[in-house]
Amino acid sequence: MLDKFFKLTERNTNFKTEMAAGVTTFMAMAYVLVVQPSSIIGFGPEQTFTDINGVVISRAALLFMTALVSGIITLFMGCYANLPFALSAGMGTNFMLGAMIQSKTISFGNSMSIILISGIIFVLLTLFGIRDIIVKAIPLNIKTSISVAIGFFITYLGFSNSGIGNFEDGINLGNFADPNVFLAIFGLILIAIMTLYQLPGALLIGIIAITIIGIPFGITRVPEQLFGVPEMSELSQLTLSFDFNNLLNGSTMVLIFIAFFGDFFSTLGTVLGVSEKANLLDENGNLPGIQRPFLVDAIGTVVGAFTGCTTITTFVESSAGVQAGGRTGLTSVSTAFMFFISILASPLFLMIPDAATAPALIFVGYSMISSMKNIDFNNFSESFGPFVMIIFTAFAGGIASGISAGILADVAIKTFTRSEKAEKAVHPLMYALCIPLMVYFVFN
Repeated sequence: MLDKFFKLTERNTNFKTEMAAGVTTFMAMAYVLVVQPSSIIGFGPEQTFTDINGVVISRAALLFMTALVSGIITLFMGCYANLPFALSAGMGTNFMLGAMIQSKTISFGNSMSIILISGIIFVLLTLFGIRDIIVKAIPLNIKTSISVAIGFFITYLGFSNSGIGNFEDGINLGNFADPNVFLAIFGLILIAIMTLYQLPGALLIGIIAITIIGIPFGITRVPEQLFGVPEMSELSQLTLSFDFNNLLNGSTMVLIFIAFFGDFFSTLGTVLGVSEKANLLDENGNLPGIQRPFLVDAIGTVVGAFTGCTTITTFVESSAGVQAGGRTGLTSVSTAFMFFISILASPLFLMIPDAATAPALIFVGYSMISSMKNIDFNNFSESFGPFVMIIFTAFAGGIASGISAGILADVAIKTFTRSEKAEKAVHPLMYALCIPLMVYFVFN
């Protein structure tokens, strides 16, 4: 029955291989269960955070919901799309919205409303097949540079949270006599060596190793119990927590666009890239039935908004499972099962210190910054927009301002570029997009 449903024989795989591949994928992306709660309420020992509306958000509840939604949507991907893709809260939008929640700029309910709207837009565009129009409207250099800019922002967070860098008064080195800094650097080297030898789950192994080593240093605090689930009152704070106030101003429109844009193109790149590794693409480089993984991804974001999760997206770490032999949705079923198991072990994840998660953040940033090689810096009109986007994100303190500035700069420079090259043309939709972006800078 499994062979017929998941087409195991047809894709030259078997039950044992698919199960092992699913566990490998989970190991490669399980760091999200550690990083996601901190991205929303901040890094440090605090277990709860109260937002601007008085909503109390706990690490335990965030971890529980992230694991639950990741398991459900990944299971949906496996059974509906029959593809070896795993999904969870994507890195990027979570840090952007989390920083604004922590600074009291927006409420937790505002962030969930933003995610909900972006997810609904993605669902509608997927159902009506409009994604091709958007893909053609957004220039390739901007698509590439968004991941690079977010990569720099996440890397900055890794340096800041670990203490490797001191950004309180300029840009300085941290205190290398601090055990937190020492362990973070050791973790960085450890993950680098494991990555060099292509060891599956390098990030997760690095996090576990530094967490254990941190116990005698007094950095890791062992909880009284290793297994358990949060109180229902904590979970209720996250569910249906929508705040639709101030959603029509310029800055919020930009945030909705960024949430949608990041999910849309991240999913497109991941789906095609991982499918190529799994030999699932046709002779034209297209994935048959690509609407299905897109729809699962979009529905995941909507479900996530109802349960207190930021954008749910397809993880590029799915390629680890494909490398281990995963070829069907049975791999995703195995990964989903691992997420469900992790729900009961939430205290184990909450004991992990910043010194252990910071190296993982830096490597997530590295994986995103590596896309910089696809920016043609020999072509000024193609590289100026990405350059502006990256420096605004890195030095002006925010992803939203960086992406907005980059798009405006790209449209401006290409409008005044006198060239016969096709890439300099600006799609009319881009001019329309510039209006809310300019409103964002004027009124933010």
